Amino acid sequence: MSKVRQINTLDACYAEASLWLSRIDRGLTAREHEELQLWLDQGPENLPTFLKLARLWDKVDVLSRLSDLFPEDQPKARASWYGPALAATVMMLALLGVWQFTLLSSPIENAPAVASAEAKNVYETAVGEHSKVRLSDGSELVLNTNSRIQVMFSKKRRLLKLERGEVHIQVAHDTARPLMVMAGDQLVQAVGTAFNIELNSEQKVELMVTEGKVLVGVHTPQTLKPGLEPEVLQANEAVAVSQGELLLSDNRETVKKIKTDEINVKLSWQKGNLIFRGESLSDAVAEVSRYTPVEFVFLDEDLKKIRVAGLFKAGDVEGLLATLQKNFNISYQMQDQQVLLGGKL
Repeated sequence: MSKVRQINTLDACYAEASLWLSRIDRGLTAREHEELQLWLDQGPENLPTFLKLARLWDKVDVLSRLSDLFPEDQPKARASWYGPALAATVMMLALLGVWQFTLLSSPIENAPAVASAEAKNVYETAVGEHSKVRLSDGSELVLNTNSRIQVMFSKKRRLLKLERGEVHIQVAHDTARPLMVMAGDQLVQAVGTAFNIELNSEQKVELMVTEGKVLVGVHTPQTLKPGLEPEVLQANEAVAVSQGELLLSDNRETVKKIKTDEINVKLSWQKGNLIFRGESLSDAVAEVSRYTPVEFVFLDEDLKKIRVAGLFKAGDVEGLLATLQKNFNISYQMQDQQVLLGGKL
């Protein structure tokens, strides 16, 4: 079952509005058309809530189709309810309208107690786990699922090595001892800042800066030898990445600017959530798989192209499957640690 909780009447209104958006997207029956009109007239919050959620779909091209449905909102002729469907699941899209993001300062839900860096210098999480670590210098690490990082401090350097997974780092300010992170062949250097760094299974690195600025360079194999520390990066030999920017290791020539809402989406794992805004079902399933040992198998390749949007609890496989079946009529079978996604019912 889904782990969605109804908190109050307003949240129930948002949830109902999100369901109507998904139904409109696939095309309404004549009966559903009448039911929607009745629902819109039932309460003063229904119509504004519905329109507010519709605007949240702007990135997946839904708002452009919904703008003509309400003459009182925009003086245009009523468009047909039926159009080329953008398949999107909205099990929890409603919460996006009311959720005030406090990811950068809020503790992780259900996270283990904060550990001390004095006890050991290797930290890791299992699949589906999160962990928050406070280092001896005051820096804080937030480890995502299936992550492992080494901490190696000396008098001159604060060196971290991300061996797998993803971590958000709030760096304690210390100009005399820069903090460096090795991930794959990338070297990230910061003094006092905050950034998120992910090393995937292909050893590719994604870096997103949420506060301040970092320098990014490439380290050599010698950097990994015991007793040797990487040289401090200089501005003229490194790529600068500032707050609200993202860099991919396979395209170091391009620093991409990202909006605050996109940063919040990328950090939603800190709240135990996964947010999708029009990704393919293939990409969405790949992200969900990071948080569960369950393996997804597509029996119908066309299903991979379905576009999804919504908010899910990380690791909630049952909630995802229930939503796919309810909104897209997608059949599935569970065999041990495998989920077989078949064609539509």
